[in-house]
Amino acid sequence: MYVGENSERHGRQSGSQRLFPLLAIGVASCSAWHPRAFVATAPQRASSSRIKAARSSFPSAPVTMTDFTGNCRTAVAGLCAVATALASVGHRRSNTKRFFLGGNSSEAEKTDSKKGGQVQQLIGMKGASDEEVPLWKIRLQLCKPVTWPPLLFGVVAGTCASGNFDWSTATGEMYAKLALTMFLSGPVLVGYTQTLNDWYDKDLDAINEPYRPIPSGKISEKEVWEQIIFLGVLGVFLAGVIDFWQGHSFPAVSLVAIIGVFTAYIYSAPPLKLKQNWISGCYSLGASYVALPWWAGQCAFGQGTSGGVTTEVILLTLFYSIAAVGIAIVNDFKSVEGDRKLGLSSAPVVFGIDTAKYMAPAIKDGIQLCIVAYLYSIGCTEYAITLFLLILPQVYFAKTLFIENPLENDVKYQGASLPFFSIGTIVTASAIGISPLH
Repeated sequence: MYVGENSERHGRQSGSQRLFPLLAIGVASCSAWHPRAFVATAPQRASSSRIKAARSSFPSAPVTMTDFTGNCRTAVAGLCAVATALASVGHRRSNTKRFFLGGNSSEAEKTDSKKGGQVQQLIGMKGASDEEVPLWKIRLQLCKPVTWPPLLFGVVAGTCASGNFDWSTATGEMYAKLALTMFLSGPVLVGYTQTLNDWYDKDLDAINEPYRPIPSGKISEKEVWEQIIFLGVLGVFLAGVIDFWQGHSFPAVSLVAIIGVFTAYIYSAPPLKLKQNWISGCYSLGASYVALPWWAGQCAFGQGTSGGVTTEVILLTLFYSIAAVGIAIVNDFKSVEGDRKLGLSSAPVVFGIDTAKYMAPAIKDGIQLCIVAYLYSIGCTEYAITLFLLILPQVYFAKTLFIENPLENDVKYQGASLPFFSIGTIVTASAIGISPLH
């Protein structure tokens, strides 16, 4: 999800080296709206009206117009700096080929291209190299580490929403539990999902990505199913460990893991194979990337039968998952050719590329604007403004990257916009975590 290009020669600083410090500035500037913007603490319950109760959970010091204006300038400047850095990663001189497409005729850039292809192969990205590698690298490639970060952000969001985790005072045991939940949701269950999907997509990948491990014959059917079963069982086992660790009387995390394992199977495997239809496929994928990791994180630190996941949280996250439908549509652009040949009803095939390229960002950003309105309605004004600011660079990258050339810039658009989307889920969850309404 985090995309880079080859560094230019002559000692120039790489795009990724410029990006990460500025991304940190952007996150810090977002939190400037509220000193506890990313700190999930136990909510203060209130007995007054709905809006008054929500606002009473914030510190008593009012936000003055001077503070508001200063914070606005800081946040916008930080986010613009990040947007500029990300855009500069996409810029290249005419004699420098893109990271995803390889190098030019010079030997130095051919070497860079080969190294880039090897890295892409290892983390499961589009455009990987086709050379022979050890079996452990093939197994890792099947797990597609490049798809883990949104799930890790989702777990952090759920942790914030629980209202039971203070980043400044949390114990080592609490951080260990958070790390285990992130390992469960990312490497283990995403690895299970991606391996399973690759197996049932082997005919499609033979057309779109023939270098993938299964269609290229680099791993046997027996070895693939060993990995699928191992990761699925390990995921449910680790979820049980977290339930026991938290002292749940009802296995809330285990239930979330089982739902995830089942959803991944019916998404990829016949007879249901939800991904055959763009609506069911995109929404199930979206819920797996937003709702499920959020629930896992919240259950890991929540109490009660449901692990602290209330009806409000369930409805909010399922609605938020519609935004991820836009992300899933973007993902379908890499397989348009194969989808057409195999008769799969992905959005770019059903609506055409020119329509789908507008649908994807419109759905993603439109739902986030609805969440902004919801946060404002419950009195979380600072969080609503922060989320709105995080939407702006996503709109910018949709216009300058994806809408301009969706087939070439789909991966680059995802890499540029998804960090802002994921941070937005944490902002929303932090609002829920301090609100007496959850």
